[in-house]
Amino acid sequence: MAYEFDDLLLGDFAHMRDLAEQQPRDAEDLLNNLKEIYRAIYFADFARYSVDQVRDAAPRLQRNIVELRLHVRSQIPKWAAQGLITRPVQSALRDCFRASRYGGDLIGEIALGHPRLAPGQATFAGFGGGEPNLLMNDAFGPGPPAFEPGDVILQRGMIHNSAAIARIGDVDSQFSHVGIVALDKQGAPVVVEALIETGGSITPLNQNLGHNLGRAVLFRHKDSALAARASELIYDYVGKSLEPGGRPIPYDFTMSLAHYDTLFCAKLIRLAYDLASSGAVKLPPHKTLLNMKNRDFLSRIGVDATETFAPGDLELATDFDVVAEWRDFRVTSELRIKDLIMTKLFEWMESHGYRFRPDLAIGLISVGGRISTKISKRAQELVASITGGIVPPNMSGRAIGAVAMLHKTAEPIYRELEKLEDETIRNTGRQLHPREVLAELERIRNRMGRRIGYLSK
Repeated sequence: MAYEFDDLLLGDFAHMRDLAEQQPRDAEDLLNNLKEIYRAIYFADFARYSVDQVRDAAPRLQRNIVELRLHVRSQIPKWAAQGLITRPVQSALRDCFRASRYGGDLIGEIALGHPRLAPGQATFAGFGGGEPNLLMNDAFGPGPPAFEPGDVILQRGMIHNSAAIARIGDVDSQFSHVGIVALDKQGAPVVVEALIETGGSITPLNQNLGHNLGRAVLFRHKDSALAARASELIYDYVGKSLEPGGRPIPYDFTMSLAHYDTLFCAKLIRLAYDLASSGAVKLPPHKTLLNMKNRDFLSRIGVDATETFAPGDLELATDFDVVAEWRDFRVTSELRIKDLIMTKLFEWMESHGYRFRPDLAIGLISVGGRISTKISKRAQELVASITGGIVPPNMSGRAIGAVAMLHKTAEPIYRELEKLEDETIRNTGRQLHPREVLAELERIRNRMGRRIGYLSK
């Protein structure tokens, strides 16, 4: 039986690596290879094997998954030089990366017995908790990673709004935020970032990594001198705005790349490397499209761009190496379900004509949220408990209402799926596969009909 498991499941990785190494004849050939890799990962059926078999093979499987992802990523420059990185190929690459992470999460959760955070318990600090949470690129040592100026940290928070940011473009991502490592004037590591709540910010590294994260990837530019310049210049740029008499840099809700007087998280990284290279490096090499027909939600939160730099676009920026990947297995199931909920909510808006319909309560939240930005912190925290995050001072009442509707629509669905998954784990020892979650979400839509929370036809 063990031989059968190794032969059927572990042997699949050798086949997938062979597909990645094949010299494609053209972009269509490459696309088909990537789709086959994706299908092999996505449709792997762990129910064919005992929980003990998956648990015993987990370390090998995890290593194979990360090595496959790194190997596929290493081929991108070669394919780009051949003119093969078409838009469909970009989407297929991202699909492979996403599916492989979910595959790794499923295996890790089974191996660890489906751990959960206790009430009031926080996640591990980013890149903490040791193995198997941390997966190092062998080229950068056994770990934990040593952070260097110019390193870029791709992150995923826990709230529904984070899932929405990860899912808002034309390709589903698993990341919602990004920041750049720098050294402050005392030589201590900090993260320069653009936060929705405060705009341009400088945060101690330990505080940034301890901020309720569920997933993170550490990227390092191949040109260390360029990276160091980028970190120094962006630290000075944001630092001056925070000095007494300085002008704080507002958060950019438009998601436009056209100017730098306002910043969102990924645009700050773009600015850092733009400044350091005197305009020669324009991130990202492949942008996220915001080309949906139903732009109701986007217009409510203030997005007017049709293409942007989403945090997950760094996955295709191969001037950066992946140093390490990390996730807290106590929350990966929650992240996955929230991701899939947002995938379906946006799909329903696009394909079935659902739109958010505010009521009196949302109107009060919208007004109260705007007022709370000008009064006490306690009032802000009260609104945050409804919207899922602290309300920034330059966020419109309409956007506050949209975020509140999103949160209040998604949360009951999440609780229903969480309960179903807990029952599945008790009965089978396995969690819900993403395929099962998506199918259950469609059953929920069919059951609820024309009104799903604040979404209505």
